[in-house]
Amino acid sequence: MRVLVPFAADAPKTRLEGVLSTDERTAFARAMLRDVVAAVDAAGGEPTVLSTAPLAFETPRARVVVDDRPLSPAVNARLSTARGDDPVAVVMADLALATPGALEDLFAAAGDVAIAPGRGAGTNALVVRHPEFRVDYHGGSFLDHREITAEIGADLAVVDSFRLGTDVDEPDDLVEVLVHGTDRAPAVLRELGFELDAESGRVGVARAGNAASN
Repeated sequence: MRVLVPFAADAPKTRLEGVLSTDERTAFARAMLRDVVAAVDAAGGEPTVLSTAPLAFETPRARVVVDDRPLSPAVNARLSTARGDDPVAVVMADLALATPGALEDLFAAAGDVAIAPGRGAGTNALVVRHPEFRVDYHGGSFLDHREITAEIGADLAVVDSFRLGTDVDEPDDLVEVLVHGTDRAPAVLRELGFELDAESGRVGVARAGNAASN
């Protein structure tokens, strides 16, 4: 299965700027990208990193295509070839908890469109088998995608997945990476001095020399 992995190479994880410097956000975003690409490859997908700028680092197992357009038009330009026997998947680059098993479940889901929603009604990953479906990534995109699917008369499958439903955008999300991540992303956080902290009664993260974040 062809799998697009969009990556904001020029402005990685801006909502983490309160806890990570620009260089640290870049390193962390690259680690998550590599983890996602490796999981896609292990699940039998053919990953293409859809990057907003040329990448100055290697992404083994994936080819890189540069497209500096906003996310929706960049993805939609590549969905017109989707067919039942030749689907196209889109998996976000910040799904640091993604595993081959979780992606295999998504790829195998029935329906003209299969979506793994994120928290807050976002769309973290999807598989498209209908040539008329187009994405609309903004706000509650899962709700928009559900409506678009109905408008074109396509069948929708919703994939309930903790690992695909957890995207890493906010400082609080770093807890999930340290608890459930298994590859490069949690390793980078630990190298940067982050660790779990439960002193307040609720598990958060703390960094050497800094207060805990909950």
